[in-house]
Amino acid sequence: MMRRIRAPANRPNAGFACTANAVDSACTGLGSERLVLLRNRLPPRPDYHQVHRNPGRAGCGDSRLSGRPLELIALSSVARRENENLTTAALTADEREATRAGWKLLWTSIKEERRFIMYGQLVSIGWSIGRVAIPVLVQQGIDRGIEKDGSLLFWTLLIVAAGVLSSVCLGLRRYVAFRNGRVIESRLRYRVFAHIQRLHFSFHDANATGDLMSRANTDLQNFQDVITMIPLTTGQFVLVAGAIIVMFLTHPVLALLALATLPLVNVLGRRFAQKLHPSIMGVQRESAQLTTVVEETIAGVRVVKGFGAEGVRAESLRIEAEDLRHESLTASLVRSRYLPAMEIAPNFGLIAVLAYGGHLVLEGDLTVGTLISFNIYVMLLIQPLRSMGMTVANAQRAAAAGVRISQLLAVAPRITAPEHPATLPTEDPLGQVEFSSVAFAYPGHEDEPVLHDLTLTIQAGESVALVGATGSGKTTLASLLPRFYDVDAGSIELDGIDVRELNPQALRRAVSIVFEETFLFQATVFENIAFVDPDASEDQVRRAARLSGAEDFIDQLPNGYRTMVGERGLALSGGQRQRLAIARAILADPRVLILDDATSAVDPTKEHEIRDALSEAMQSRTTIVIAHRPATIALADRVVLIDHGHVVAQGTHTELLASNQRYREVLAADLKEANATGGDR
Repeated sequence: MMRRIRAPANRPNAGFACTANAVDSACTGLGSERLVLLRNRLPPRPDYHQVHRNPGRAGCGDSRLSGRPLELIALSSVARRENENLTTAALTADEREATRAGWKLLWTSIKEERRFIMYGQLVSIGWSIGRVAIPVLVQQGIDRGIEKDGSLLFWTLLIVAAGVLSSVCLGLRRYVAFRNGRVIESRLRYRVFAHIQRLHFSFHDANATGDLMSRANTDLQNFQDVITMIPLTTGQFVLVAGAIIVMFLTHPVLALLALATLPLVNVLGRRFAQKLHPSIMGVQRESAQLTTVVEETIAGVRVVKGFGAEGVRAESLRIEAEDLRHESLTASLVRSRYLPAMEIAPNFGLIAVLAYGGHLVLEGDLTVGTLISFNIYVMLLIQPLRSMGMTVANAQRAAAAGVRISQLLAVAPRITAPEHPATLPTEDPLGQVEFSSVAFAYPGHEDEPVLHDLTLTIQAGESVALVGATGSGKTTLASLLPRFYDVDAGSIELDGIDVRELNPQALRRAVSIVFEETFLFQATVFENIAFVDPDASEDQVRRAARLSGAEDFIDQLPNGYRTMVGERGLALSGGQRQRLAIARAILADPRVLILDDATSAVDPTKEHEIRDALSEAMQSRTTIVIAHRPATIALADRVVLIDHGHVVAQGTHTELLASNQRYREVLAADLKEANATGGDR
């Protein structure tokens, strides 16, 4: 039986399809403990079409979609912690309030660049003046220069001057328009990127990487497009207004005939905007879902191939592509209904001017120059009026993008620095950790706490191994120390200071983690080791590599420390990646080092090499080791057995092995699991 682990609440590389029996070993993106907690509780993907077509029914029928909006200023005044998924939250948000938030973001971005926006407006007005002046000059040239034997050269030069003014302003307008769009896009992109990095772990647990990437790329591009359109739209508006004024001053009746269809175009434009907005939102939402599938498949390509699940992922992509096609065709249908009408309507004005104006010329009530100027004006108006539909469509895309971007920016980081952060002591001994009556449940699962009234003291310089069955709370406990999450009750202190009183950045410089799943950046070996301190000297990097046991294999690489490790470090073996991760942690020189099952992904025949590196890294610093293998556990001074969120036993490995039945059961279960997977986890 296949269980499709695919939901907005999962982590980005855990969204592949896998068998129920293989979930724990295959879906490693969540981490074994978090996966056990969530495997039977991951919410299914919302049926967006059902919600949009029948929102009342969806809201009543599914508790995940009703009454649980995200804690967003831009989307809802109701703050609830349970639902941090942006897509689901948007479905329950007030649409008008969300749209206002999108337009507010657009207006704020414009104000930040108001000086150059004003420059764009000025050159657009110059372009419009040149364009509006040409028909008047043509009229005067015909009526005075030809029919009344005036100076034709004079009027010709004026027409050339107006054309030059229009052309120069056109070039400046395009430069300023694209300059403004790119500057605002770059500024907003940096803001979005910085904000995503500041957001808490539970937010990233709840939102797919593809969705965040779509907001930071596609939506920003749509946002930039409308910024670019501002001076262009201003120029067209001034052109239309100027042409209308001149036409009414010249001949009111002809002007009325020429502009009779303008109210119809306005009505069509308003209806077009109302109909198009939901479809554009749907297109951008489905694009984000499609991006998520592609990102997950590429990130988890080894799992996909390992399970022979290419067909499963292809089907997932087909479903998302079909959803995107449906939304895109809906938007195209709206365009096909309204754009032709908006384009053809102004042409009726041209026909009316030719018919009635020609009659007036024949009767001698209108000059030839005036009729020609009216025809030119009508021709000038057709393009701006035709493009009104595209302007509306671009504005709707920008509004939809603004909603999605403002929705993201409105999420307030939960893990923040206090107004007056405390400072960690600098005198030895350093690294004492104290957990006092700690209780914790993951956001959205408050009724299923992971830790209960847990108390544990780790002395400065002591190494402690946390042992327990999968899902017992080991990794959770280690994640609370650097404030990846905040405790629900109790406190955690580092060197006598509550971690909530510290600046998170300073805290995480004092507490380093070597994760179970090693992540290396697509950079050189040197850059990966020096990740936490890019200015580190070569001697510092080499020392960290030597202490981690990585120096020998680095020297054998083609370019030594300048060798590119490939995406996620996959050009290296698991053991090599793990040793580089340890070197990275050593270079940070933390007072507390957390080793989260650092040997689990290493072949047992190579485990002793990692163990030697761990032993070096643990010297003279407080170390928390999360381990399953007895040889790794034996590195610690003290072993703490955690079961169902409680500390149930403490002592050395030998003592617990001899005296505690539960400890022996946990080790036996881990050994059995290791044997079942061939010893290579």
